[in-house]
Order: sequence, then structure tokens, then C-alpha cells
Amino acid sequence: MFANRPGAAAALAENGENHVTDIGLLLGGLVLLVIGGEFLVRGAVAIAERFGMSPLLIGLTLVGFGTSTPELVTSVQAAMAGSPGIAVGNIVGSNIANILLILGLSAIITPVAVQSNALRRDGVVVILTALLFVLVSYTYTLDRVAGVIFVGLLAAYIYYAYRQETVPAAASDGHTSAFEKAEAYDELHDGPIRHQTETKSWADKLGPVVPLIMALGGLAIVVLGGKLLVDGAIGIARSYGMSEAVIGLTIVAVGTSMPEFVTSVVAAIRKHGDVALGNIMGSNIYNILGIGGVTALLSPTEVPAEIANFDNLVMLAACAAMFAFAWSGYRINRTEGAALLSGYIAYIYVLLPK
Repeated sequence: MFANRPGAAAALAENGENHVTDIGLLLGGLVLLVIGGEFLVRGAVAIAERFGMSPLLIGLTLVGFGTSTPELVTSVQAAMAGSPGIAVGNIVGSNIANILLILGLSAIITPVAVQSNALRRDGVVVILTALLFVLVSYTYTLDRVAGVIFVGLLAAYIYYAYRQETVPAAASDGHTSAFEKAEAYDELHDGPIRHQTETKSWADKLGPVVPLIMALGGLAIVVLGGKLLVDGAIGIARSYGMSEAVIGLTIVAVGTSMPEFVTSVVAAIRKHGDVALGNIMGSNIYNILGIGGVTALLSPTEVPAEIANFDNLVMLAACAAMFAFAWSGYRINRTEGAALLSGYIAYIYVLLPK
């Protein structure tokens, strides 16, 4: 008995070191994803500006998709690593966190004003895309056919958003969520939309080489960060006896949603609640159609049964709650924001092992 104690102590110490290593990988991966994503977006925007791409189109495409890079890289790498729980859980968990956690907190900070036309248009799109994901998930596979459909629908949505923002009669219906997602980025950075009124953008001042280095370097950092995050998440799941799906739905999803968290909260603090709501709705659309679609195209993956049968329904219910709160009086007040946040706390409580 006593002879076994040194070995047991060594094993315990080794497990402790592994836990620390896995947590370090996960946190380091998150940091690299955020930093790399920022460099990637800024570099890509600067290159596009030099080639004369319109600020609006840059916002709808490069900024819209670029700010979702952490979720995209994480889901693709997790799918390629054979971890569907993390890949799919990241998408579903990010959408749940966007509404219940981020929108709830934003509404508590500043009640969110809602434009009726924008809600009828983009709010319905949010619910329909979530419903589409739920229905596809019941086949338990995100295959390339689903990927083509999702990406095609995202392209159609971006085209519609571009038309909506450029046709005066259509623009009177209010900005699209895709536009608001880019505008939320501009709340923190002197981004592409603001350059519409400038005579010389920062892209012109940098020259052609620096933006290219920023974009490529940012991409490399994002890819490395995604690998570290996935490796750490898998290690934590194994070490603590948790399913990869739970890790993907919680730690990974919240971590990769940090850009949306920061931009929405800053918008709320600055009394731009409509931008915060648009950012959330735009992010949810990009998450399902863009991240889900690209992940399915690059690495078809299974949808874990527990996500298809429970978490997808929570996501759909969260979308419905957001729409219902926004529809009542065309604002989401602090009480409704607290209800959303309480819903997220209850959801996490149900997920975590007892």
C-alpha cells in the first residue's frame, strides 16, 4: 500500500500539470484568436480599400465575416480534429450566448430601441436560419449539401443587405443587421464605414506591403489560436470527465464570442442599443449560414444527438424570446434584459455536471 503512494502522488501531480497545460492552451488560444482576428480584419480592410472596394461592401463582407473568424476557425479545426461536439457546440452555444448573455447584459446597461421594419426583416431571418439549422441537425450530419445551401443563403442575404443599404427607398426601412454588425465594429475602431467621409483612409497611408503582412500574419495567428483552443478544450473535457459538447457550448462558445461581447456592450454604454441588437442578429445569421456552411463544406461533421435534441431547441427558444421582447413596444427594457440573462444562467446550470 505504502509502496504505491509515490506512484499515485506522481500520477496526481501529472494530472494537475495536464489540467494547467490544457487551461493554458485554451486561454492562450482565445487570446491569439482575438489578436489574430483583429490583424486579419484590419489588413484585409486596408487591402480592399486600396483596390477601391466600397466601404459599405467592405463592412458587409470583410468586417462581417472577419469578426466571426474566431468561431469559424475553431469550428473548422474542431471538425477536422474529429470533435463534432466542439465544432457544432461552438456555433449553437455562440448563438445562445449572443442573445441570452450579451443582448441581455446590453439591455440591462441601456434599454434597446428596436425599429419595427428592421425587426420584421432581420428578426425573422434570425428565426428562420435557426429553424433551418434545427431541421438540418435532425439528420445528425452537416454535410456538403447543407454547406452549399448555407453559404448560398448567406451570399443572398449579403446581396440583399447591400441593395437595402444602397437603394434610397429600401434604406428607409432601417439598416440591416449585416450593416449594424459592421457598425458595431466601427464603434471600437475607425473602421471602413467611417471612411466614407474621409479624403484619405489609413490604408492609403500604410502602403501596399504592411496591410498584406497584417492580413497574412493575422490569419496565421488565428489558425494557431484555433488549434491551441481546440487542443485545450479537448484536454479539459477528457480531464474533467465532461463531454466535448458541453465544453463547446460553454467555454469555447463564450470565448469565441468575445468580439461580439465587447462591441455590443460598448455600443450599449454609448447609448446605441439598436447597434447592439443589430450586431447580435447579424452575428447569429453569420454563425449559422457562414460558419456552419463553411465548416460543412471543408469538413462535414456529425451533429451530436444531445445538441440536436436539446441545445438547438434552446437556441430556437432564445431567438423567439428576443423577437417577442423586441416586438412588445419595440424595445428591450432592463427587466427583459434581466430575464434573458437569467435564462442564460439557468441554461449553464443545466449543462454543467452536478
